[in-house]
Amino acid sequence: MVAIAYCFSGLPTPSIRPQGLVGHFPNLHCPSLKFAHLRTNFNTPMATTPFQVSASSSSSTIGAPDEEKEVPSSGRVGANDLLIVGPGVLGRLVAQKWREEHPGCEIHGQTMTVDHHEELSKVGINPCLKGTKTTHKFPYVIFCAPPSRTSDYPGDVRLAALNWNGEGSFLFTSSSAPYDCNDNGPCDEDTPAVPIGRSPRTDVLLKAEKVVLEFGDRGAHVYWLHKGIVETRPDHVLNLIHYEDAASLSVAILKKRLRNRILLGCDNHPLSRQEVMDLVTKSGKFSGVFEGFTGTTDPLGKRLNNSKTREEIGWEPKYPSFSQFLERI
Repeated sequence: MVAIAYCFSGLPTPSIRPQGLVGHFPNLHCPSLKFAHLRTNFNTPMATTPFQVSASSSSSTIGAPDEEKEVPSSGRVGANDLLIVGPGVLGRLVAQKWREEHPGCEIHGQTMTVDHHEELSKVGINPCLKGTKTTHKFPYVIFCAPPSRTSDYPGDVRLAALNWNGEGSFLFTSSSAPYDCNDNGPCDEDTPAVPIGRSPRTDVLLKAEKVVLEFGDRGAHVYWLHKGIVETRPDHVLNLIHYEDAASLSVAILKKRLRNRILLGCDNHPLSRQEVMDLVTKSGKFSGVFEGFTGTTDPLGKRLNNSKTREEIGWEPKYPSFSQFLERI
């Protein structure tokens, strides 16, 4: 499962400088039986720990596009058209739910390479390469690409924000890592952020969030089963959310058209690594034998709670906890 934190900002009116939205996601879990940290690797739409996603920019050297190409479209801007920067697992689920809410809208997906363009087209997402010219700006943009494939993450976010027309929402999905809590203690939307300069990793995320505000493991448990022995501490607390819930929360937030906000997404049932694997073993639904965690000195986590976000957005998860997810698979 994944925890999600969003920070939003946008344009109250077209005459005001665009503001953006930022989202943090801790852990996701998916119906496919695989979990992972959204800020690292993924397996299927079901579970992970805090994650961050980011978009690509023309500064990348991967799959450099033809600068003369343009994003195909109907030639007009629909009121509910959506651009997904990084249409992976989460982005595709957002597209599916967005189309259900807005039949007839155009959905575009910006990628680093053409590797998955054919499959994106098959699911109704118009693919384009990062750096490709767009014939118009979009009222809704969600940034769902990881920072691992770019040398200028904040720059990529800035370029993605330039594709937003300031009318609907710009949502940037990030990680819960910037929250300054690493002792398995409580953490919510109001928890202070890590100071700039403490960690290169959180610096990248915080700088990307700043850009947005200025604009107005899939299957960790599967990986652990495969390894058998994992050299991390068993009492580190994880925060989870199902990919479908991450997508539905993203859509719900986009529809609110919020400005200058930080919101959080999680299932409100944090678990230690050991508790996750105990539940996996007890379920009897996975092959492999997990021997244990052996770490003792790595950092602890945090216990996220997003009750404020749920109340404000009017949202509840389809999968309230990892244990209930395991019961349904």
